[in-house]
Amino acid sequence: MMKKILISAMLLFACALSLAAQEESAVAKRCERGTMKFQGKVREFYVYKPEGLQDGAPLVIALHGYGGSALKGKPGLMDQADRSGFAVCYPQGTIDSRGKAFWQVGYPVDKDQKVDDIAFVKALVRELQRRYGFSRRNVFLTGMSNGGEMCYLMAKRSPRTFSAIASVAGLTLLDMGLGYRGQVPFMEIHGTADKTSLWTGDVLNEGGWGAYMSVPAAVSYIVAANECKSEAVDTLELRRNRVIRYSFRDGKPAWEGGPATEVWLYKVEGGKHTWAEADMDTFGEIWKFFSKYLRD
Repeated sequence: MMKKILISAMLLFACALSLAAQEESAVAKRCERGTMKFQGKVREFYVYKPEGLQDGAPLVIALHGYGGSALKGKPGLMDQADRSGFAVCYPQGTIDSRGKAFWQVGYPVDKDQKVDDIAFVKALVRELQRRYGFSRRNVFLTGMSNGGEMCYLMAKRSPRTFSAIASVAGLTLLDMGLGYRGQVPFMEIHGTADKTSLWTGDVLNEGGWGAYMSVPAAVSYIVAANECKSEAVDTLELRRNRVIRYSFRDGKPAWEGGPATEVWLYKVEGGKHTWAEADMDTFGEIWKFFSKYLRD
C-alpha cells in the first residue's frame, strides 16, 4: 500500500515539474523579453503579441505569485489573447531577503524591502504603451496569489490605472486599509480549500503572511465602494469542483458615461491554491469580464 502511495506521489510530482517546464518554455518561445530601468534596478518582463495584432490593442498585465517567475506565466492567457486580440505582459518581481521573487504588498517578512511595485507597474504600463503602441485606455491587470494581493493594492491606491482588475487566490491584508478612492471593476477567483490564502481569512496572522480578512469580506468592501445595487448568482458548467459565480451589478459608472461597475466573485468549492484552470475556463472568464470595460 505504501509503495503505491509513494509511486502516486512521485508521478504527481513529475507531472507538476513537467507542467512547469512546459509553461516556462511557452513564455520563452512565444514572448519577447524586455527590460527597463526603474529606481536604479533593471526590471525584466516578457511581452506576447498575437500575430497580426493591431496598433492600439488592449494590454493585460499578469503578475506571478510569491517565489514565482514571469517565465512561468500561464500559456492559457496567451491562447486567450490569440482568440480575443490583446497583448500580454508577464513582469518579473524583485528578490527579497529570503531569495524569493515577490511583489511588495506589505508581508511582514518583506517590510524592510524598499521597492515600490505600485509605481513600477504604472511605469511599466507607460513604457509598454510607448514602446509597442498599446492602447492608452484599455489596460487590464490580473495576478495570482502575491500577484492577486497586488491586484487589491492597485485597486486601492491607483484605481484609474486599469480599466478592470482580476485577482486569483489573492487576499486583502488588514494593513492595506479599507478605503477605495474610486470605481474599479473587479473580480476574484478563489478556492474554499486554499491552504495558502485562506477563504476564511487569517485575522490573527497565524500563517505569517500578515493579518488578512476573509475573501467574502474583502470583496464586500469593493462592492460597497462601487455602490453595486443588485446581485445575481449562477453556477458554471461543472468540470471538477463546483464553481459558483456571484455577480454584483448596477454600480456607479466605471467612468463618466461608461458602463456600470460590476464585481464578480467565483467561489471554487474545494478548490486549492491554483489558477483554477481545471475547474473553469479561467482566462475566458477573465476576458469576459475585462471585455465589458473596453473603450473605443
